[in-house]
Amino acid sequence: MVKQFQLSDQSIIGFVATSDPDQAKKFYRDTLGLPLVSDEMPFALVFDAHGTMLRVTVVERVISVGYTVLGWQVPNIVDAAKALSQAGIRFERYPGMQQDEFGIWSSPGGASVAWFKDPDGNTLSISQHIGIS
Repeated sequence: MVKQFQLSDQSIIGFVATSDPDQAKKFYRDTLGLPLVSDEMPFALVFDAHGTMLRVTVVERVISVGYTVLGWQVPNIVDAAKALSQAGIRFERYPGMQQDEFGIWSSPGGASVAWFKDPDGNTLSISQHIGIS
């Protein structure tokens, strides 16, 4: 019997926009450490984000949105924040949110989150979720 097609059985692809592919390449490859899989200019840069394809798509103008567009779940958010800070990442601070010295916010549900921006102003995050692997 043939199994019915379901998207839940397929790999997801992440997309993020850039208007400056050279700067995006340096950030995602050199600062964040993601392997560049393919340079498909003038359309996109393709990175391997721990087995997930990340396509950094070239657009004329990036429209900044007020929410996270891409995030990484990490096993230890303090260690991750320290390592990213040493790589030159500056974590965002948001008024009204109690964030620690690393910019980490603890949610009421127990997750810990810290946000940063890529060179195009896209909001990215790292998060640690207790009891979720």
